[in-house]
Amino acid sequence: MTMKQEKKRIYLRAALALAALLVVLLALDNLSFVPSMLLTVLRKGAIYALVAVSMNLLNGFTGLFSLGQAGFMLLGAYTYAILTIPAASQKSIYQRYANGGIGFSIPELLSKPLGGFGLLLGVVFCLILAGFIAALFAFLIGLPVLKLKSDYLAIATLGFAEIIRAAVVYEGFGPLTNGSNLLYGFTSFASFNLSLGGTTLHLETVMPFLFSGICIAIILLLINSTYGRAFKAIRDDEIAAEAMGINLASHKRMSFIISSFFAGISGAMLAMYQASVQATTFKSSMTYEILLIVVIGGIGCIGVHYSPVHEDVRQAVAPLPAWNGKHHLPFVHGGRAAGGHGCGLPPDGQSADIPCGVCCCYACRIFLCTADLSLL
Repeated sequence: MTMKQEKKRIYLRAALALAALLVVLLALDNLSFVPSMLLTVLRKGAIYALVAVSMNLLNGFTGLFSLGQAGFMLLGAYTYAILTIPAASQKSIYQRYANGGIGFSIPELLSKPLGGFGLLLGVVFCLILAGFIAALFAFLIGLPVLKLKSDYLAIATLGFAEIIRAAVVYEGFGPLTNGSNLLYGFTSFASFNLSLGGTTLHLETVMPFLFSGICIAIILLLINSTYGRAFKAIRDDEIAAEAMGINLASHKRMSFIISSFFAGISGAMLAMYQASVQATTFKSSMTYEILLIVVIGGIGCIGVHYSPVHEDVRQAVAPLPAWNGKHHLPFVHGGRAAGGHGCGLPPDGQSADIPCGVCCCYACRIFLCTADLSLL
């Protein structure tokens, strides 16, 4: 079975599993005997799953120790709330500030001509825009901080997250952010409930899982793409990755921006879940909670792991010289490792000058694991 066929099979199984999960959640959401606390935990769990995966993309798969997720979630939450508060409610919500608010609501504007579909379209648009605002700030913050490494990067990103939180409550931005006061009344998950002949079809639990599932699927596709392999190569050995022609600065920046984009979306979803937004929610302790989820769940792992010794890889290395009948891949300089596992390294007991057990196949231009020839 080729790599493409195996990926298609895995993606199909994942899609069917998500569809089955949504059906189960729909049933739980509409059964009267299901405890409300269980549904509350499920909704928040779906949101935290997304932000944890976005943090894992940066910390686990790219090797950048960042602690700024709470700041990007705050940006996403406030962006979403500002764009979705109904125009009629803005005067009462921004009562401390004359002419506060933006004077319109995007879901409200789209729902008038398009009905329920316009509401969904408006919410999705605002979620994406919330992610883009977070990504924009990540790009600006990343210009100086991504030159740092390890603990220094963590301290810098944590500091910028606190600066963002302080800026949001600054009185000068009050007409837009409402200062230190609550923002509320915007479109939440409960807004998607449908009235069907006198009964209500509840979708408060289905929608966060649907949004999170789509976003996590996109992140998984990225991780298993050439960009994802470049991220993992940077994580494992920056010198080897740079020797392979990977632009370290641009790939680090890309990972930082993409991670922040999905953190912004998860922040907007958290606002929908809480039905209110206040800056004090997004303290540094929230970042530590997310980091704990990533550590317990497994840094550099999202549950789907490819370890295929595919025919296309075997064919790529077939023309290369052999060492005792096993293909010998050219490699870049680095540390020491014993091989003889089919990847082309010398047999056990002999050493090769390679970095951390990673070698580079000139034929297919991908990084290969020296233990089992599987894609990193």
